[in-house]
Amino acid sequence: MNGLVMAAQLILGLSILVILHEFGHYIAARAFGIRVEKFYLFFDAWGIKLFSFKKGDTEYGVGWLPLGGYVKISGMIDESMDKEAMKQPPQPWEFRSKPAWQRLIVMVGGVTMNVILGIAIYAFTLLHYEKKYLPNTAVTDGITAYELGEKIGLQSGDKIAAINGEKFERFNELLSSRVIFGCTLTVERNGNAVEVIVPDTFYRSVTKTGKGYFLGTFRDVFEVTDVVRESPAEKAGMKKDDKLLAVNGEKISSKGGLKEKITSNKGQPIQLLLKRGKDTLTVSPLVNEEGKIGIAYWPVFGDYEYIPYTFSSAVTFGAADAVEAIVANAKGLKKIFTGEEKASESLQGPIGMANIYGSVWDWKRFWVITGLLSMVLALMNILPIPALDGGHVVFLVIESVTGKKFSDKVMERAQIAGMLILLSIMAFAIGNDVWKHFIR
Repeated sequence: MNGLVMAAQLILGLSILVILHEFGHYIAARAFGIRVEKFYLFFDAWGIKLFSFKKGDTEYGVGWLPLGGYVKISGMIDESMDKEAMKQPPQPWEFRSKPAWQRLIVMVGGVTMNVILGIAIYAFTLLHYEKKYLPNTAVTDGITAYELGEKIGLQSGDKIAAINGEKFERFNELLSSRVIFGCTLTVERNGNAVEVIVPDTFYRSVTKTGKGYFLGTFRDVFEVTDVVRESPAEKAGMKKDDKLLAVNGEKISSKGGLKEKITSNKGQPIQLLLKRGKDTLTVSPLVNEEGKIGIAYWPVFGDYEYIPYTFSSAVTFGAADAVEAIVANAKGLKKIFTGEEKASESLQGPIGMANIYGSVWDWKRFWVITGLLSMVLALMNILPIPALDGGHVVFLVIESVTGKKFSDKVMERAQIAGMLILLSIMAFAIGNDVWKHFIR
């Protein structure tokens, strides 16, 4: 059942992304009077399809191979490799008959749609789920430096004023990739301005342990995000959304500190001080022999004065978060290409992506991950690899600058080379998934 939930979320998420991406190409082509012969979700490889219908000049359908989708644009050399059609004289409704600037707009239509979708999802998530944010200026008592924060030189009580010399609005930007991929933090400490360097390898530590080991506020509490059925926690009366304040009378210092306090009491009951709504209560679950009580938890910033998101601020911050997602993934790709990171550890295939969605259907998590994947899809498609949108863009830019159009033969060979590259990457990603999740 868990596998079905993971697969269903992955298929739904990818279907949304693929349909909107291809719709970007479709609507741009139709705007310039270019015929679109096919619009497919998933690939109808070898002519096999689940269903289809035709309206006007376009056949719409769903293929059987769930590895993406495509639009077949008349007069364009694409993955269909329709050489016979390209041998015919160019027609006014074909892609190849249009000026370079129009063809360029058609090719960036998919990426543009994914960026718009990503921003919309990020904004929707902030407005509908997050609802409010903690302004950095409200954290007047400074941060609490957890284990990872202390290692890079942060101290509890520091007031962080700027990231790379720029002021920032939301406190949780300190937990973003903008920081964890390396930066300079301007810190107010005991009345003095101090610079703390976050090394560009810091993301490795955060990825390994989680952001809950980095920094928080003095008023941090740990919110229970899940309670396992029939677990000691459930039997003791704990519920989802309970906030953990103290363990055995001691305030929790970090996510790592909470874990340590629980695991150090194997086989013994522990006393947990909880906040549930406006009430405060104490429960005493028994820690099992594995050092667990059966809860998942996450730090939240505490009782500061929060600012509600408005439609305008949600769109503004959503756009900033979406751009940050692209920048973070671009940095990750660079580290793979330069050998700083192993592709086998960083790249995710369909199984890895399904695992990211998780085995529990949580709509907030679903939209957060789908928004991220939309930005990743935009980044990957704009890479200058033949067969990807970015490869076509490179050829069109060169044509626009030189005034010389590439021959159909050159475009065919480039398309074949690009498809071989993409198939190799796909085979590696799927094989790597199988190795990591079923063999290793």
